[in-house]
Amino acid sequence: MEDWRGEDESMAAWTGGRRVEDEVREEALGFEFLSWRSEDVGRIPVNVEAFGAVGDGIADDTQAFLSAWNRSCSLNNSVFLVPAGKSYLVRAVRFRGPCTDDLIIQISGTIVAPAEPEDWDPKNPRTWLHFSKLAGVRFQGDGVIDGSGSKWWASSCKINKTNPCRGAPTAAALPDSQQIHFTISRSDAVRVSDVQVAAPSNSPNTDGIHISESTNVVVQSSKIQTGDDCISIVNASSNIKMKNIDCGPGHGISIGSLGKDNSTAAVSTIVVDTAVLRGTTNGGGSGYVRAVRFQNVRMIDVQNPIIIDQFYCDSPTSCRNQTSAVKVSQVLYRNISGTTRTAKAMKFACSDTVPCSDIVLDNINLTAAASGGTAETFCNCAAGFATGVVQPAADCLRADSSPCDGSKETGRARIAHGSPTMSSDAPSPQTSGRPGEVHVANRESSCRGLDYSITYELFTRINIYIQKQLGKSEEFWVRFCRNTTGAS
Repeated sequence: MEDWRGEDESMAAWTGGRRVEDEVREEALGFEFLSWRSEDVGRIPVNVEAFGAVGDGIADDTQAFLSAWNRSCSLNNSVFLVPAGKSYLVRAVRFRGPCTDDLIIQISGTIVAPAEPEDWDPKNPRTWLHFSKLAGVRFQGDGVIDGSGSKWWASSCKINKTNPCRGAPTAAALPDSQQIHFTISRSDAVRVSDVQVAAPSNSPNTDGIHISESTNVVVQSSKIQTGDDCISIVNASSNIKMKNIDCGPGHGISIGSLGKDNSTAAVSTIVVDTAVLRGTTNGGGSGYVRAVRFQNVRMIDVQNPIIIDQFYCDSPTSCRNQTSAVKVSQVLYRNISGTTRTAKAMKFACSDTVPCSDIVLDNINLTAAASGGTAETFCNCAAGFATGVVQPAADCLRADSSPCDGSKETGRARIAHGSPTMSSDAPSPQTSGRPGEVHVANRESSCRGLDYSITYELFTRINIYIQKQLGKSEEFWVRFCRNTTGAS
């Protein structure tokens, strides 16, 4: 998705915005989107129908919504209320803060977008429901937000190659968005819980939740069905946690794409814990990344269950080859199981010039979805190790992250009906004999004292790997040990 900015503030669909102006930063904090709950006793309801909303799905209710917003925003202890049982047509609109503390936005009815692309303002085609400069706001309700996206999908250049490529609006959330459903941009301390997103598998660019330039975001207990990424995380995002996610159809949970047009990108501290991916294209993918953990994930008929691709090209035409690439390091895959639709169950396609490093595979069991099929691991310039039972085997991971020429180290480990394997080609570790202490070349590493949630076997393998990487700094091992062990 190309970033779009309004004349005075960044895009934040269903988020609090963050903006820097004259060296002053305004941050959105404590922003929540929750499942339905009854209105709190004693709150003041501000009903959009009291400001002229018709709710027949035909009349334009945009101004009524904006008037109700301005009123509720200025009142203490208020509820912006979209009542149940009706459908409200709302065009592209910006709901600006700051508002009074503890504002509740209750969506019980249906909000619907204009169906015809020609009905959208060409000067503002990139967002639909835009919330900004908010703190401590709570969204709730069991209503529907319908993006009316079918005609946008049909005119996409990804569906019809003869059509020009143009951006479609980002909805606030939920079914049939024209493009991305739910965007969190330039925000801090955002929690998304119990959200359902639905779009057909052939709808292009319909990411479920798109996170950019944001920190401290939690997405949990949500079901996402799309034609693109269920959740995508792009540049300048950190400390993103996803738990109990049901994803599919779609492209999976992805980091990237990043580094477009030789730009600099940085993403760090990402956790995916307890997820089910059904019929997706990808499981977990990475662009520029460090300190990423995918764990407790079940794959069902997934095309690329585990993939890192530094050669990713998301374009209707071929991409020009690049000699540079964003750096990928400190990525842990733990307790991943399920079935793969293609032979390459694990693919680490890393750059010859900027190899991937510190990839850890712990307890992986991926088999072919088709009867009699095969599953294999492909590596190009990827360094790391496997521990525990890993199927298919990952012997193609390089022992160190020295420069790679893209030939000798490239390989694949293939399993058809064989038994799982575990790497054991490293020297004996020097340990204190219990988790919590690791000694490297008579120097105690930064793993000491961390709260391990791992087996002794994985602890030992980490120590073996450390011995092969003595040139790494102490700061590096603080990050690496915390990532691979799950310590906070």
